[in-house]
Amino acid sequence: MGRNKNPRSQWMQRHLDDEFVQRAQRDGFRSRAAYKLLEIQEKDKIIRHGMTIIDLGAAPGGWTQVAADLIGDNGRLIALDILDMDPFAGVEIIKGDFREDAVYQQLLDVLGDSPVDLVISDMAPNISGAKSVDQPRSIYLAELCLEMAKQVLRPGGDFLVKVFQGEGFDALRRDMLQNFSKVLTRKPKASRAESKEVYLLGRDRIV
Repeated sequence: MGRNKNPRSQWMQRHLDDEFVQRAQRDGFRSRAAYKLLEIQEKDKIIRHGMTIIDLGAAPGGWTQVAADLIGDNGRLIALDILDMDPFAGVEIIKGDFREDAVYQQLLDVLGDSPVDLVISDMAPNISGAKSVDQPRSIYLAELCLEMAKQVLRPGGDFLVKVFQGEGFDALRRDMLQNFSKVLTRKPKASRAESKEVYLLGRDRIV
C-alpha cells in the first residue's frame, strides 16, 4: 500500500499550480489576492484617485499594492496588520492587532481628522479546520471591521470586507444594510470556487 501524501505538500502543490499565484508572480503582485480587489474595482469602481483608505489585515500587501497605485500621490493609505509587511512608498503601515485597544487607538491617532473614503479588509482568522470554530472567528473579525468603518467613514463612504458564508453571515449583512444605502455580495474569480469566502460591499455610508 502506498503512503498517503502529506496534506501540507498537496496544498502547496495546488497553490503553486494556481493560475492566480502564477499571474501574481509574473505581474509583480505580492499575493494572488490582488486580483480579487482588481475585479471588484473593475465592476464597482470603489477606488478613485486622491482617496483616503484604511486597509485592515493588509499583509503581505496585495490589496495595499493595488489601492496605492489607484489613489496616486494625492491619496492616503493606512495599512494595518499583526504581521510584518515590507514598506510601500507613501503608505503608512501600522503593525499590531487592531482587536487590542492600544493598536486601535494608534490607528485612530495616525488617521487624525482625515475623513476616510473607504475601509477594506481581506482579513481572515487562522484556520483550524473546524467550521464551528472558524466561522464565528470570521464573522467576529468582519464585525470588528464594520464597527471601525462606522466610526471613521465619511458620509457616503464605502466598506469592503471578506466574510465566510455560514452562521452569522445574514446577521452581518443586515447590520451593514442599516449603515449603508446598499450592500452587494461579490465572489471574484480569484476566490477559490470551493471556498465559502465572499466579499460584502457596503456602498454610501448612512450617518
